Amino acid sequence: MPVPPEAADGAPPPADADVDAAATGPAVAGGEAAAADGPAPAEPEQPPPDPALFAHALRLAEALVFASDRPVTPQRLQQALPPGLDARAVLTALAAHCADRPVQLVEVAGGFAFRTAPELAPALTRVVEVPRRLPRAAMETLAIIAYHQPVTRAEVEEIRGASLSQSTLEALLEMGLIAPRGRKEVPGRPSLWGTTPRFLEQFGLRALTDLPRREELVNEPGAPLLAPAGADPPAA
Repeated sequence: MPVPPEAADGAPPPADADVDAAATGPAVAGGEAAAADGPAPAEPEQPPPDPALFAHALRLAEALVFASDRPVTPQRLQQALPPGLDARAVLTALAAHCADRPVQLVEVAGGFAFRTAPELAPALTRVVEVPRRLPRAAMETLAIIAYHQPVTRAEVEEIRGASLSQSTLEALLEMGLIAPRGRKEVPGRPSLWGTTPRFLEQFGLRALTDLPRREELVNEPGAPLLAPAGADPPAA
């Protein structure tokens, strides 16, 4: 039987073949792209810490905070913990564990320290010797530095409306509540002053953002600008 001319070598393929190729070609390409852009495999979950090891870490953290003369930061505790334990998680668990105890773990000055429970402070002040209070001039100076830092001595005097004695400045320096913060780029290059981490610790603040708003401080004319954490209110 003679071969039709359309079926000879070099003849175009049947129309059905073109339709099949057009239908399957993009689908295959799209499937490959979808496979390439698919979700990454999930990372394996970290196994929970060993209970005995975590309990040991809690004891270690409590001992370090108790023995330390300054608030303990998570970075500092991390150096003492066994590998695989997170210092922040340990300190958070220790704070929760101490929540109902008379001595509680609180976050202050960028670290963690033990503090007396607030409801017990009034009773303790009757039998515990309260550290000497700063003179009013020193408290005013400290408050101005806290809210306006970095600030020069001349700027403190301008805000107070009174001169600042050298003894007041030296008292704040001796207590570690303020420290120099460079020099102001004006004629004479006077020293700039700012508060220290000791200031945050003394007044029970985690950061300077925890300072009360200045609008709140002027509600009561006789109220002090700052009051140490746990201190009694001033006598009338």
